[in-house]
Amino acid sequence: MNIGIIGSGGREHSLCFKLKESVLVDKIFCFPGNAGTRLIAKNINLDITDFEKIHKTCEKEKIELIVVGPEKPLVDGIVDYFKDTKIKIFGPNKICSQLEGSKTFTKKLCEKYKIPTSDFKIIYEEKSAFNYLQTVDYPLVVKADGLAAGKGVYICKSHNDAKKAVKEIFDGRFGKADCVLIEQFLSGEEMSYFIICDGSTYKFFQTAQDHKRVGENDTGKNTGGMGAYSPSRLYCNNLDEKIKEKIIKPTLMGIKDLGTSYRGFLYIGLMIVENEPFLIEFNVRMGDPECQTILPILESDLGELIQACCDKKLSSFNIKWKQKKSVCVVLCSNGYPDNYKKNIKIDQIKNIKLHQNEYIFHAGTKIENGEYFATGGRVLNIIAISENFRRSKDQTLKILNDINWKEGFFRKDIANKVI
Repeated sequence: MNIGIIGSGGREHSLCFKLKESVLVDKIFCFPGNAGTRLIAKNINLDITDFEKIHKTCEKEKIELIVVGPEKPLVDGIVDYFKDTKIKIFGPNKICSQLEGSKTFTKKLCEKYKIPTSDFKIIYEEKSAFNYLQTVDYPLVVKADGLAAGKGVYICKSHNDAKKAVKEIFDGRFGKADCVLIEQFLSGEEMSYFIICDGSTYKFFQTAQDHKRVGENDTGKNTGGMGAYSPSRLYCNNLDEKIKEKIIKPTLMGIKDLGTSYRGFLYIGLMIVENEPFLIEFNVRMGDPECQTILPILESDLGELIQACCDKKLSSFNIKWKQKKSVCVVLCSNGYPDNYKKNIKIDQIKNIKLHQNEYIFHAGTKIENGEYFATGGRVLNIIAISENFRRSKDQTLKILNDINWKEGFFRKDIANKVI
């Protein structure tokens, strides 16, 4: 069958790559894709918020299944739009997508279903927020309610830091803000935990450790993600049971009580405090760069797996994983996550020869006249899998050194903790 993938980042390139291996897939189309997807799929440059145009293009290209990569189309209701068409679409509907689209929606769900999370307060006016900040202990966390591309989270060490964060949010840095979320700072270690759902059954879809801060040793501003490794070093059977019982089951029960069901990938962002899981956030899709880190160690056919979810047959699907360790390092444009130059040539990328178990997934790139150019803040994802994390990391660093892009930078400490 023909498949359409919505998105243009490293996550979508990795989805393309894995689906290309599927026995079910004939052709892949990317809306709009990037320089990497162009090598294995047909890129179609259209606005991913224009659902009608996507629909017409799918009919024209005989696309039978759509896989949605980024969060915005899901939050905007693309799954609901395609519900009454002949085209299958993999992802959660608009109600379920509120798990990511509104942090206050999720916090209220946690409160109602006793899901462990940090203590919080939702405040609707800037002045009220300033007054509240005078009554709390620091550090604390200030969050924008809606989508913010992974950047609407402030870890505030002082009253002044928190006031600045609140002001930026209410001033519209991440779009119109009706409220701000202020929550307790949890001290522990983060873990990304994924499941895949078909509306009635869910199954484990690996763990990862993301590195959000722009600087070495987790310093500097939050980003969309500077790298990741999989599986998480924290994962064990005992913790897995706690996550399922305390977080996943009550969340899916809450969704069911809203009169709907969850289908798609669900990212569960956790803080592990003394072997106890606390929910930080949900994402209603695969993470980026976690997706790039996880898919290379998936042994099962991704096309068959997604098809099983669309047909509500996940319960009989056995998901298999390679016994490998995966490391991903993100190459970024100088200046990211603030201001950076665009349309900068990446000279050496076309000369790189990858060995088995090495991957380059493109993010913010384009290709013109056979030359590659950086168009975004996060440009390339370099991944290697092997028997141990040290070897995987060494392989990624060698590739990055071979690329030798003077206009970019990367964190050299990705996976250091697990190593």
